[in-house]
Amino acid sequence: MTLTVAVQMDPLDQINIAGDSSFALMLAGQARGHRLFHYLAEDLNYADGRVWAKAHPVTVQRPAAPGAGDHFRFDAPVSLDLGGQADVVLMRQDPPFDLGYITATHLLERIADRTLVVNDPHSVRNAPEKVFVLDYAQFMPPTLITRSLDEARAFLAQHGEIVVKPLHGNGGKAIFRVGSDGANLSALIEVFNQTWREPHMIQAFLPAVAKGDKRIVLIDGEVAGAINRLPGEGEIRSNLAVGGSAVKTELTDREREICAVLGPELKRRGLLFVGIDVIGGEWLTEINVTSPTGIVAIQTFDGTDVAGLIWDAIERRVAQRASDGAAAERG
Repeated sequence: MTLTVAVQMDPLDQINIAGDSSFALMLAGQARGHRLFHYLAEDLNYADGRVWAKAHPVTVQRPAAPGAGDHFRFDAPVSLDLGGQADVVLMRQDPPFDLGYITATHLLERIADRTLVVNDPHSVRNAPEKVFVLDYAQFMPPTLITRSLDEARAFLAQHGEIVVKPLHGNGGKAIFRVGSDGANLSALIEVFNQTWREPHMIQAFLPAVAKGDKRIVLIDGEVAGAINRLPGEGEIRSNLAVGGSAVKTELTDREREICAVLGPELKRRGLLFVGIDVIGGEWLTEINVTSPTGIVAIQTFDGTDVAGLIWDAIERRVAQRASDGAAAERG
C-alpha cells in the first residue's frame, strides 16, 4: 500500500531530529514507500467545500553527521487538495492549543470523511490534554481548576503543597511548586490570571515525581511502550524538553489498569497516537493527543519500532475505510 501523506507540522529546519517523533514518523513512512508532503498549519485554505494547502513534496534522511542540517529536501511546492489528493493527514504541529490550533481542527474536520486525519480533528479539539483527563478523575491526584486565589489558598491548606500550571500549557512550561507557607501564591495567581483568560490547573504535589514521570504511548488503544522521565537536579519537571532524562521502564499493575480503561475510548474517538503521563506508577496527570512524543526514546531503550506500529495502524484504518466505501457502493 502506497499512501500520499500530508504532514501538518512546524518548520522542518527548526526541529531537533535526534528525538523528534514527527521526524521519526516521516522516516518510517518514507521507508514504506509513502509519498510525503509538508506544510504549516497557517497554510490551510478553504473554499467551496475544498481544503487545501501549499505543500512541499519532501524527502527526509538522517544526516551523516549530527547538526549537518541536511535532514530534509523540499521539491517545488504544490497546491495539495487534502480531501481529494491525500490519503492521510498527520496533524503534528506542536501546541499551544490556541485558536489557531482549534481552527485547524475545524478545517481538517471537513475532509475527515474522505481523508484519514491522525489524530481525528474533532476528538483533538474536544480532548485537550489537561481537560480530557478529568474524565478519568479516579486515577488523578487531587485537582482543582480555578482562577480564584481564595480557592487556591483553600486547596493549599488542604493538601500542604501544590503545583500550579496552565490548563493548556505544554512541554513542562510554566509549572510552579508552592510550599505549605503559600509564599508567592497570590503573585503567581495574579500573573496567571493576567496571562491566560481560562482557568488554571492546581494539583496536590506528588513527591513521587522525584522518581520520574512515565510517558506511556498507546496506539489505537493498545500499549506500545513506555519510558520513565527523570527530572533534572533541582527540578520538579521531568519533560525531556526542559532537561529531563529518559530511562528504561516497565508498567505497574495500576498503569496497566489505567491503559485498559482508557484504551477503548481512545480507539473509539479516533485518537490513534496518544501519550499519557503517569507519576509514581499510579497518578494519571495528562492525556496527550495534540502532538504526542516519546517514540524515539522508547525505541532507544527497548527496541520497539513504535513508528512502525503507528504506520501499521494507519494502513489498517485506510484499508478499512476503502473496504467500507466499496461495500457501501455495492450495497
